[in-house]
Amino acid sequence: MESEEEKSIEIERGELREPLLERNRRRNTTSQLAIVGANLSPIESLDYEIIENDLFKQDWRSRTKAEIFQYVCLKWALVLLIALGTGLVGFFNNLAVENIAGFKLLLTNSLMLQDKYYQAFAAFVCCNITLAAAAAALCAYIAPAAAGSGIPEVKAYLNGVDAHSILAPSTLFVKIFGSIFGVAAGFILGKEGPMVHSGACIASLLGQGGSHKYHLTWKCLRFFKNDRDRRDLITCGAAAGVAAAFRAPVGGVLFALEEAASWWRSALLWRAFFTTAVVAVLLRGFIQLCKGGKCGLFGEGGLIMFDVNSAKVSYSSGDLLAVISLGVIGGIFGSLYNFLVDKVLQTYSIINKRGPSSKILLVVAISFLTSCCSYGLPWLSHCIPCPRHLEDKCPTIGRSGNYKNFQCPPNHYNGLASLFFNTNDNAIRNLLSSSSDGEFRLSTLIVFFVTVYFLGIVTYGIAVPSGLFIPVILAGSSYGRVVGTLLGSHSDLDGGFFALLGAASFLGGTMRMTVSLCVILLELTNNLLMLPLMMLVLLISKSVADCFNKGVYDQIIKMKGLPYMEAHAEPYMRNLVASDVVSWPLFSFSGVEKVGNILQELKTTAHNGFPVIDEPPFSNSADLCGLVLRSHLLVLLKRKNFTKQRVLIGSDVTSRFRAHDFGKAGLGKGIKLEDLDIQEEEMEMYLDLHPITNTSPYTVVETMSLAKAAIFFRALGLRHLLVVPKTPGRPPIVGILTRHDFMPEHILELFPQLNPHE
Repeated sequence: MESEEEKSIEIERGELREPLLERNRRRNTTSQLAIVGANLSPIESLDYEIIENDLFKQDWRSRTKAEIFQYVCLKWALVLLIALGTGLVGFFNNLAVENIAGFKLLLTNSLMLQDKYYQAFAAFVCCNITLAAAAAALCAYIAPAAAGSGIPEVKAYLNGVDAHSILAPSTLFVKIFGSIFGVAAGFILGKEGPMVHSGACIASLLGQGGSHKYHLTWKCLRFFKNDRDRRDLITCGAAAGVAAAFRAPVGGVLFALEEAASWWRSALLWRAFFTTAVVAVLLRGFIQLCKGGKCGLFGEGGLIMFDVNSAKVSYSSGDLLAVISLGVIGGIFGSLYNFLVDKVLQTYSIINKRGPSSKILLVVAISFLTSCCSYGLPWLSHCIPCPRHLEDKCPTIGRSGNYKNFQCPPNHYNGLASLFFNTNDNAIRNLLSSSSDGEFRLSTLIVFFVTVYFLGIVTYGIAVPSGLFIPVILAGSSYGRVVGTLLGSHSDLDGGFFALLGAASFLGGTMRMTVSLCVILLELTNNLLMLPLMMLVLLISKSVADCFNKGVYDQIIKMKGLPYMEAHAEPYMRNLVASDVVSWPLFSFSGVEKVGNILQELKTTAHNGFPVIDEPPFSNSADLCGLVLRSHLLVLLKRKNFTKQRVLIGSDVTSRFRAHDFGKAGLGKGIKLEDLDIQEEEMEMYLDLHPITNTSPYTVVETMSLAKAAIFFRALGLRHLLVVPKTPGRPPIVGILTRHDFMPEHILELFPQLNPHE
């Protein structure tokens, strides 16, 4: 007969098929690693639950009215600082991008005016590759977590997922400067996603209660040493990022509500609204300050605002059919875009695993491809005579404008150059302009759409900070303009409105947001009369795209392996109960435990929560006392509050410690197991765990359906959910559920006979 050790080895290798009832005894190792940037990192959950132990209760009861008032005022002050910081970063990003990209375009244009076309191409490519390589080097060597949009990571964090360096200071630094270099390098990407991530990083740094490492720990910030308050501040930071990127304060609040945050309440709504309002006022002040060329090449075009207010808004039933068609087209193109982005990301992940040099080479290759398209494709376009009675200057000699001269003779312009040989913001302005009907030929729009569509796909996923909003708006507005050009005089709407509706349809088809996108686009275009058509096209595009796949951010979260808890339970979870998926073996402590036992469990397991069981003589029978956290155990072990006898010393602990001593350290700089110095004689001593034990943890009975437990877990933002027996006379706890136990990979591994689609 085989030994137990041999059986366990064979089970780990998958050489034995256990009965279904025994499958839940395997350890859950799924979804505990995820891709952060381009690196594989361990994943932990955040503690959004209030830990009601003796120290917390003592601290809460002892707070004076002055301390409570101080806490409220500090929270509003931090929200104000988040708004000011995010607004400054947004202005600095736009100022730097407009000046760097403007210098590059002016240099190239001046060489072309001298008929030095090869030198102009060399200068254009060299500038782009240099900027791209700088952005890639920052991401590859300083902060790999800064690569990509950052919205999926922020969304996962607000759902309760903590990954290494997602919100670190180095990530913020690289996000700011990498985004500037990447956008200025001419990539088909935007700075909107990175702005959301930057706002979240700023909120995290301000809300972490100071830092022992940099000697920035203030007593007044001790209240914020918990994940619950940081979550609220980071939600405000994400909203501020959208407001800074689009000058859309209401859209920023709705984006945080609809897409980013997993938990919401009225107090958070007020703070988020205040944050975005301050950002909007700050940016308006900077725009006024920079008028008249006071900020170099940065002008009114620096902060994106696409004003289509000059066109008339009237439409017929035939126009409604065209709008419905745009919604269907956007849904199809959007779902295809998400599918191709997913495949490209999987391919790039293989390349990025080879090291920093491979990441930089990939970025340089995509930069060269983009530069060749931006400079080479306009040569295929015919020169078009400038329209008569035109208010704008034609051709445009400088860095921006609708009518780019490129290689054309005087009084002629190049349609493709007006879109390619420009910043992305100016290209969108040209497409949405109501006064440019007839400027772009049908072939020009089709070539631009195809190029931007596929360049946006191959660009997303390289090791630079990159947003998806601008590439999607570029592609959507171009095919919207195609529809407007085809309809021509048969429609009451002009080409600029069709471009706007095309952008809305493509955004709805890729991101699957409705309310926030609608408001953001209305704030961008400054035209409320387009609301009914905007709502219609977003609803249709989202409905069509949902038939094929999920939104792009949800796909990226899944591909990265982030254990995101959905608001709904999967249908197959109704066939299981809570005890079916708990992982074994279960490690627990006595209310007064031997130091050596605690140290041994901490060394041999990676668990962050342990049940505490009271046993005689401290109770009549084995009772569940509560749950104790690893971080709290490390604090007690570090301070060596030991006793030689197995006795209760709760009053001594509450007099020597305060609740903020057990607060979460900023950026994971807390006490580690390696920091402990436990002597041999101390291993036989005892530690009273009652003062730091959460005596009111959330529990569910073992027969509760897994679907109901999942909704309960997600709605309360838990890290640990204790499963207790239904019948008496058994051990007081069956197991602990964490977010990893609700992941489909874990459940379907335990029960492969389940159909995930039923």
